[in-house]
Amino acid sequence: MATESSVMAVIRASRPSFRNPHDKLAFAIHATFMAAGHSLIATGRPAFSDQPPSDGPEVAMEGWNELEDSYGFVYSKSHQGKKMNLLVKCLAVDDALMVDAVDLGEPQKEPLHLQINLKDYVSEDSNGMSNYGEAYKNFKGLVKIINDGILAKAEPKAETSSSSGVRSGRSESVIPDVTSVGHGLDPSSDLYPSPGAGVLPFRGPNIGGDMLVGPNDPRWSGLGQVSPSGGGVLGLPPGARYDPIGPPDVPGFEPGRFVRAPPRSGRRPHPDLEHFGDTDYI
Repeated sequence: MATESSVMAVIRASRPSFRNPHDKLAFAIHATFMAAGHSLIATGRPAFSDQPPSDGPEVAMEGWNELEDSYGFVYSKSHQGKKMNLLVKCLAVDDALMVDAVDLGEPQKEPLHLQINLKDYVSEDSNGMSNYGEAYKNFKGLVKIINDGILAKAEPKAETSSSSGVRSGRSESVIPDVTSVGHGLDPSSDLYPSPGAGVLPFRGPNIGGDMLVGPNDPRWSGLGQVSPSGGGVLGLPPGARYDPIGPPDVPGFEPGRFVRAPPRSGRRPHPDLEHFGDTDYI
């Protein structure tokens, strides 16, 4: 974007001649584009032709205000590797200057429009001015509305990485680090209700995940026993959720009853049931 001082420097270096207040506003618009890094490739009548130039060398300012009540400028600029050509037309209407900007490379886009009131930015008595600074008032505000109303909207937005994790059209999910959980338990099991939905749980050797509990799961070790120190149930990490296996203090539902019993001498488990923790033997 252009700054107040850089725009005024362009005006002073160009030393334009003004016929009326509309000339002053039109040239301030041109100076703002030049200060923002645009190159002028056409002005005056060539800018109003049926096919304005979209490329070519820079031109001087001759003829920029030769038309009655209208001004035309064609600018070129390379932005982020893309060349942009803008056609800017200004029309004097009573005490205002109507400004339209069209991207010649994308004519299907809606033109940008801006209305600037003379009384807000042009000094009432500046015919006998001794310098160009006296031709304007609230010059900083004038540069701001040109920046915000045309330049900021015409130039492509810079691509930045988003904190939401969206890059190159793909969404990246951040998975919490739960691999440091102790006791050799599955970090996504019912004991540790994270990570969230849609994340596949990790299962280690002989260890079930969620509701799939195998006979070798370490959670069976000491399950249901209260720690002597009063810190909770043995076999479970501090603060973990414990779902009782059956009604408390009811015979036949003790947690130790579900621990796999050693096979009796000379007997082997039934082949269809040998993968269960508490099996019948034959």
